[in-house]
Amino acid sequence: MFRSIVYSAFGAALAIGVCVSLLQAFTTTPLIVQAEAYEGGEAHEHAAVQSIFSGWMAAYAHEGEVQEQSEGWSPDDGSGRLAYTVLANTVIGFAAALVLLGLMVAKGDPIDVKRGLLWGVAGFFAMALLPSLGLPPELPGTPAAELTARQTWWLATATASAGGIALAVFGRQWWMVAAGACLILLPHLIGAPQPASHDVPYPGGLAGPFVVAVLVVSAALWTLAGAASGWLYRRLTAG
Repeated sequence: MFRSIVYSAFGAALAIGVCVSLLQAFTTTPLIVQAEAYEGGEAHEHAAVQSIFSGWMAAYAHEGEVQEQSEGWSPDDGSGRLAYTVLANTVIGFAAALVLLGLMVAKGDPIDVKRGLLWGVAGFFAMALLPSLGLPPELPGTPAAELTARQTWWLATATASAGGIALAVFGRQWWMVAAGACLILLPHLIGAPQPASHDVPYPGGLAGPFVVAVLVVSAALWTLAGAASGWLYRRLTAG
């Protein structure tokens, strides 16, 4: 069973690495390049990770990118940047598919494309859509609150969202559904850490399309992770 989970997650990750990277090339990456032009630099190599997660992972990627620039290294434009993007998406896709498959196996229900897709949608809501309500995806140059505070809030929100969705979907009593809804709302009632200023060096009109594009890319990743891994797991364990 463990081997089937790993093989299925890896197969889904390969599809994610190609498909999501192509989608980014026409959605998030052009917007990042435009924002970088106003900041006076080149497109950042954290575009792949920024386009999948908001908050904790995106903040971590941005910090790493700043450190790499200070050390004088960054992937070259063209094939080098494309390879980095595909690799990042493949690794993230493998992790997402592995988590979804592990949860589906633990739940004990039959695993197929449809069920995998539903779990993928739940993953998108918990890991991307709901956290982005407090910490939306940020273009390069966007002011941000302190790194640890953002990471902590994102992680707490993703955890609370996942737990809340599980209670709301699988709860068999009304109070469990109500508790799930409260758990989902709690991080947003507390509020995400905010920067001291919201002034940006790029035109404000870029921010909205970027948030939408990031969420579309993230939805593609999570749904593909669930559907592809569910289909592969079904094939590998059939008979």
